[in-house]
Amino acid sequence: MSPMPSSVSARSAVEVNAEIRDLWQRSGGCLTPRDEAEYQRLLVEWAAATGGSARTAA
Repeated sequence: MSPMPSSVSARSAVEVNAEIRDLWQRSGGCLTPRDEAEYQRLLVEWAAATGGSARTAA
């Protein structure tokens, strides 16, 4: 039996991308370590929401 994924995105890629953009805007383009951790979490969520698609978020 394979383990369940620890994080399954319930939000769309568009919603997650909007949060990523907001994070970058709030940070002024310079992420703190805490912001970086949040950014990494959002990237994983975004990838899950896109189904691993290689397309770039716009």
